[in-house]
Amino acid sequence: MPLGRTFSVALLGLNGHIIEVEADIGQTLPGFVLLGLPDASLNEARDRIRSAAQNAGLPLSRRKLTVNLIPASLPKRGSSFDLAMVMAALRAAGDVRDTGGTVFLAELGLDGRLRPVRGILPAVMAACKAGYPDVVVAAANETEARLVPGVRARGFSSLARVALEFGANPQELVLDDDDGAGSPAGSAETAEAAAAPDMRDVAGQVEARRALEVAAAGAHHLMMTGPPGAGKTMLAERLPGLLPDLPDDQAMEVTAIHSLGALRPGTAQLVRRPPFENPHHTASAAAVIGGGSGFPRPGAASRAHRGVLFLDEAPEYERRVLDALRQPLESGELVLHRTGGSAAYPAQFQLVLAANPCPCGRAVGKGADCSCTPQARRRYFGKLSGPLLDRVDMQIQVQRLSVAELARPEPQEDTATIAARVAEARQRQQERLRHAGFATNSEVPGRMLRGPLRLSAKVTAALDRAVEVGTLTARGYDRVLRVAWTLADLGGRSCPDVDDVGRALLYRQQLQSP
Repeated sequence: MPLGRTFSVALLGLNGHIIEVEADIGQTLPGFVLLGLPDASLNEARDRIRSAAQNAGLPLSRRKLTVNLIPASLPKRGSSFDLAMVMAALRAAGDVRDTGGTVFLAELGLDGRLRPVRGILPAVMAACKAGYPDVVVAAANETEARLVPGVRARGFSSLARVALEFGANPQELVLDDDDGAGSPAGSAETAEAAAAPDMRDVAGQVEARRALEVAAAGAHHLMMTGPPGAGKTMLAERLPGLLPDLPDDQAMEVTAIHSLGALRPGTAQLVRRPPFENPHHTASAAAVIGGGSGFPRPGAASRAHRGVLFLDEAPEYERRVLDALRQPLESGELVLHRTGGSAAYPAQFQLVLAANPCPCGRAVGKGADCSCTPQARRRYFGKLSGPLLDRVDMQIQVQRLSVAELARPEPQEDTATIAARVAEARQRQQERLRHAGFATNSEVPGRMLRGPLRLSAKVTAALDRAVEVGTLTARGYDRVLRVAWTLADLGGRSCPDVDDVGRALLYRQQLQSP
């Protein structure tokens, strides 16, 4: 009998590798041997595919069946190989014709139905990149698979329908009434359809609103400190609404990450809005950074890629969780190593931190009634290490609202108005930085700030003095310049002036730790 051969995809993080699935029927006693470093869930496929094939009307050969996953040195995990293995076995038995270079990605139920799996988008992207544009998936994954340009995706509801497509005898098949085309309705991204919170809801806080606009325009990291109830969380939640929609390439990256970690497989459209992640302060390092037992999975930092990672009550997080953010803040990527392998996930997010002035939150103003000891305040802010804060571009104080601001609030600008100014500032940045391959001021390296974008000594005099006296690091020097360029872009100026640099330096030095 011929050797059956099909193709599937193994994901290592967001990187996919084409897997050649071979099936051979021997002349010895009945058995099922699975080779090629399968994990526990993949080993269980031996019983799943036998039952699925039986209930589809195409029982597998009762002789010894050997399935080999190539390359054997690459770990394989998950149930997405089910369909590729059973189709290879059916081809070896002569029940279906040669499937050519078709890639199969679906889990099988015992009744022969095709069930959706996670990570379809990055898997199909890898298949197309490797030269395998023909893909067969579960019906619920078809819309997500078609998001990849150039793919020829087909969705089916059952194994019997797939076998019929590849030449199986229809008289032997157990066919259902579903034609297997398309994906179920209602799988659209409901999160994007939901109304975003509006800046109009924030009372007062003129300076904080301006700082939020600057952070949005230049994609700068921001820390807000102030008493409870001043509006820090409200402001942070409205930052994604000020950001522009993601372009196609970035939207594909974000959607691929969400596809990999989705609770319910099946994505209907690209994620166009910047994501917002707000993990609780009790979250573990694996939940925020990524990881877990076995093979590492993306955490909140990667899910916030191209969006906002908001850490409310930042000093309440474990210090090792906060310090683990230092590396992705510089590189925009997280490389996780675990016993099951290593994976690289993009993590180019905008970090927003919020903190009270002390553990009790009342150490503000002339009538402050703080019950915290100096030691307690030092321990509270001690979790925010100097190297982490040095990577935060802007640090502002959010003041307590006055009675007048609460009783007679003045009309505030809405999100759409501010977002329009942010979009104009982003456009100026793109025109200035396009030749260097950057999109926002936060991405500009120091060599450009001290080279083609170098400012005059008169404009940077205050910065130079801060470096000389040791109140500003070399990293902080560059970050102040980036914020100054953003202020100039918002003001419609071609180059930052002394006021822009001074205000950017004020944003940098406004927060004073106890």
